[in-house]
Order: sequence, then C-alpha cells, then structure tokens
Amino acid sequence: MEIFHIFTRGVEGREIFKDEEDYFRFIHDLYEFNNEEVSSSASYKFQQTKDSTKRTNNEKRKLIVNIHAFCLMKNHYHLLLTPKTGSSISKFMHRLNKGYSRYFNIKYNRRGTLFESRYKKVKLEKESHFIHILYYIHLNPLDYYDINWRNGELKNFKEAINFLNNYRWSSHLDYWGDKNFPSITQRNFF
Repeated sequence: MEIFHIFTRGVEGREIFKDEEDYFRFIHDLYEFNNEEVSSSASYKFQQTKDSTKRTNNEKRKLIVNIHAFCLMKNHYHLLLTPKTGSSISKFMHRLNKGYSRYFNIKYNRRGTLFESRYKKVKLEKESHFIHILYYIHLNPLDYYDINWRNGELKNFKEAINFLNNYRWSSHLDYWGDKNFPSITQRNFF
C-alpha cells in the first residue's frame, strides 16, 4: 500500500478559507468528490451540522482514495491519502481543487486560480516519516496558538492540547475519539 502526503497553498499565500462556511464547504467536497459516481449534489447548499457530510439515503459509495487524515489551515491544507488505483489521487485532487475553486470564486466574486500551483505529493517511504506524519498534520493548527511550538518552546502543554481539541478543521478529533467529521476519513489503518 502506498501512502501520500498531499498539500497545497493559496496563490500568493492568500486565504483559501475565510469563514466557517468555506471550511464546511471544503469538508463537504472531501466527502462528495471521493466517490466514483459523479456527485449530483456538489453545488447545493448543505446544512452545517455536527457532521454535515452525511447522506440522507443509504447509497453505497465507491471511494476514489482513502483519506486517512486532513487538516485545513487558513491558506493551505494537508491530506494523507492512499490511492485505490494508479490515477485515483490525480482524479480526486482535480475534482477537489476545481470544485472548491469554483465555489470560492463564485462566493467571493473573483476570477483566476485559487491555488499557487498543482498540489504537492510526497510518498511516505521512510519509517520515520510514516511514524510522524499524523502528528505533523494534526499539530499544524498550533501555529495559531504559539508559532514557537515548532522550536520546542511550547509554554503551556495543557492549553495547547485544549486549543487542538477545539480546532474543528482537522481529523485530529476523530482520532482522539470525538466524532467531528468521521465519515470523511478511513482511520483503521492508523
């Protein structure tokens, strides 16, 4: 099994998530576009509930990729993916970035590219990379709490954990045991 760390940034460092609706929309898109069947509901307004990604019927989904983890930051995002076929990451990322860009451009009455370039894709090959990648992805929001945490200068561990436990835009809470967006990720492997 191959696992890839995928990440991309907003063009010129621009914010790609400006409000809660944007975060919810991207999470909705993670769910909707990860299906071999063409999404018929990609443009609808959805309810912003605790798990806004649940379908109303019992239709079976055929996943394009396994999403093991995600983290959304104001100007970038991280995904941890396993492809189902050789081209499935490319197919999923095309749908995801194109769909979200379209939503964002319509909402904010803008034109042009939203992301600075094609997404970056790093294959996990070393054991050390594999061991640390979930921490790396899930700890990213600490930059909003205290940028010095990356230098080992975290002042208050308990407050930092509390901050992470209140940051909704990541799969951290689902791994922690709290249901946040459990239908997005396939966590059994980890």
